[in-house]
Amino acid sequence: MRDNSFDITGDMDKRIVIITGHFGSGKTEFAINYCSKKSDEYNTSLIDLDIQNPYFRSRERQQMLESKGISVYSNTFGKDITADLPAITASVRAPLENKNTLTVIDAGGNDSGARVLNQFQKYLGDESILLFVVNANRPETNTKEGVLSHMAAITEETGLEIGAIVNNTHMLGETSYKDVLKGYELCKDISDDLDIPFAGSCCSEDMADELLREAEKSEFDLNLFPMVISNRQKWMNYKRKGAAS
Repeated sequence: MRDNSFDITGDMDKRIVIITGHFGSGKTEFAINYCSKKSDEYNTSLIDLDIQNPYFRSRERQQMLESKGISVYSNTFGKDITADLPAITASVRAPLENKNTLTVIDAGGNDSGARVLNQFQKYLGDESILLFVVNANRPETNTKEGVLSHMAAITEETGLEIGAIVNNTHMLGETSYKDVLKGYELCKDISDDLDIPFAGSCCSEDMADELLREAEKSEFDLNLFPMVISNRQKWMNYKRKGAAS
């Protein structure tokens, strides 16, 4: 029986937290928010190893993160650049080796994006956990079979077991509580079948109260993780009338 105690809203259970998931899962937004909340209690660093996706990168929020005391490690240029070059700075090993630092790794989407983790295998032992972020509204992960396929591909590529599942089901500005509840049911089904911890559900801060009310009606234990949405461009902030953001 696995240890099913990992909780994204609780105390630091692992010193190195690796965040992965399929493209569009919102793993980068989650990584930024996870670092921001944990930095209130812990010396925190964020390593951006997502060198495959040119659209959403945690290093684009470097200035904001550093204002919270979070150290950001990414490419050899030490700053965001237009192109995603596979040029990871050697300094990323500093937080991995520092036993007093909570290190969050924003890894690439799917198995090819997660491949870069292989060069850091010596750090990824008992102190680390690999989280798989699920957006049940993405066509590749809207079924149990789809999620399991991507989880298996990442495990095969990296040799790392999925340590916990995070529900981040959304539809950008059209997200409703029904989306989050749908994702919760999918993640819990997989969690129960594979005996992998369900770590919690994400949502934007402004829909948290409504979501908790609806979850209570369904007797769902969402373990809610409200987020400040900061990694979305303004032109993406469309919103259907009557939908939560």
